[in-house]
Amino acid sequence: MSVSPGVSPTEERNPHTVYIDQLPTLDMLRLINAEDRKVAPAVAAVLPEVAAAVELAVAALRSGRRMHYFGAGTSGRMAVLDAAELHPTFGVGYERVVAHIAGGLSALHTAAEGAEDDVELGAAAAADLGPGDVAVGATASGTTPYVAGALRAARAAGASTVLVSANPAAPLADLADVHIAVDTGPEAITGSTRMKAGTAQKLVLNALSTAVMVRLGRTYSNLMTDMVASNSKLRDRQVRMLAQATGLPVPACTAALAEAGGDSKVALVALLAQAPVAEARRALEQTDGVVHAALVELRGR
Repeated sequence: MSVSPGVSPTEERNPHTVYIDQLPTLDMLRLINAEDRKVAPAVAAVLPEVAAAVELAVAALRSGRRMHYFGAGTSGRMAVLDAAELHPTFGVGYERVVAHIAGGLSALHTAAEGAEDDVELGAAAAADLGPGDVAVGATASGTTPYVAGALRAARAAGASTVLVSANPAAPLADLADVHIAVDTGPEAITGSTRMKAGTAQKLVLNALSTAVMVRLGRTYSNLMTDMVASNSKLRDRQVRMLAQATGLPVPACTAALAEAGGDSKVALVALLAQAPVAEARRALEQTDGVVHAALVELRGR
């Protein structure tokens, strides 16, 4: 389908859903689902760009800098959700990955549509960025002024910039070192970017941040080693992770975790290397917390 000049694909009318309001409920849902199934392949097509963004973020976080998300509306909410989950899942400080949403945190539950048009508000949100940081702007249309202000200010401050959009011809692409353009096409309901474009934003941000955390050594295999065990369910998960990784019985894993002061990564290295907790902790400190590297360090002694 052709796209009108200057109009985001997400604003075009979808020819497949023109009669959606006349369908029985189940057929309507099948139609929406058929559109949703197009999102994952569209994300797959931009994985090289996602990988480039991962490299920027890994370099920033490894050097002690930060990753900042900027977005408005659905895109901003996806960004806040993604950033908020990184601390409990991977033990990353809240100050290391920060999300900014136009209109502030109240915009999470109450629409603040006017805030997304404020370029200066976006620039102010990015005022704390500096060289070595990464700014990730999320906007379905690739035109949001708030995101434009943030990316422009971030670039002026020496930060790397990434744009995540659903518009391959996004006008803001010129402000990004990497443009992740997920071509999700027209929405089932014209312009309702909370649908396919919003799903694409979630998939991209989840993949981006998860890959960054894996590259930083916040997992061992596909197991979470740095999660914050703030309740009994998560403490049980720590023990289960140790048992899955080592093949040892739960009582032995529970004892190792207690000896490590609740630090599951230290306990894991101690169990896998059959080393004292103090040596496991020291090896992790010397290898930036990467389990495989710590094991090599211990076995080479």
